Amino acid sequence: MSVKTLVLAGFGINCEQETKVAFERAGAEATCVHLTDLTENPEAIHAYDILAIPGGFSYGDDVASGKIFANRLRHKVGDALLKFVQDGKLAIGICNGFQVMVKMGILPLFENEFTQEVTLTHNDSDRFENRWVHLKKDADSPCVWLKDVDLIESPIRHGEGNFIPRDDATLKKLQDSGCVALRYANADGSSAGGEFPANPNGSVDDIAGICDPSGRIFGLMPHPEAFIEATNHPSWTRNGALAGEGQGLQLFRNAVEFVKAQ
Repeated sequence: MSVKTLVLAGFGINCEQETKVAFERAGAEATCVHLTDLTENPEAIHAYDILAIPGGFSYGDDVASGKIFANRLRHKVGDALLKFVQDGKLAIGICNGFQVMVKMGILPLFENEFTQEVTLTHNDSDRFENRWVHLKKDADSPCVWLKDVDLIESPIRHGEGNFIPRDDATLKKLQDSGCVALRYANADGSSAGGEFPANPNGSVDDIAGICDPSGRIFGLMPHPEAFIEATNHPSWTRNGALAGEGQGLQLFRNAVEFVKAQ
């Protein structure tokens, strides 16, 4: 079967082509769709199996990163998007896409309705961080995007990646439900412990990515689409990885294979 992916674009999103290629390398048929086209015809989303909201700087990060894009998506496409999720389909938000997801309330989606429970705000370093990080999967996470994933590397490039839950009760709910999918870690997989630069932005509990309770809806600040070939890594000539795929491709392959298995 053909797995169809809708990759959103427009208004400052700038990683749509990399995301499209990642899905295509994973075996999907991916199409870039401008946000305006989707808001004019929200029902078009149902022709797809996977929704991807890529990274970038939508609306110039005015007001707050992802906020304006999130409001347009929620108020113009909200009903269709909720049905898309309820139909058991998959979605991923990467970097700015993750910011969009949490601010429109599609993550963590505790009660199957769009309610903002967490946010992503300015890095503790008070500067834009552009570096490679190590990510450790939470063993209790049901995230289908992270099947057979343990410890991976990915680049980050953001100024507002500091993950903060609404309150302690929300954090505990995230932890107890397995919604904490990825945490920033040291190179050996040990906890970053909130320490910079292993935790590059000050995120609470070192959280780098979360999913909904079903594991189908996933958001993360690092860019797996930027590591789909070994040569994407800055150390590829030093660590002997002269050929082959990058670790990030596994996430996209997992999603495509999950859809096929349904």
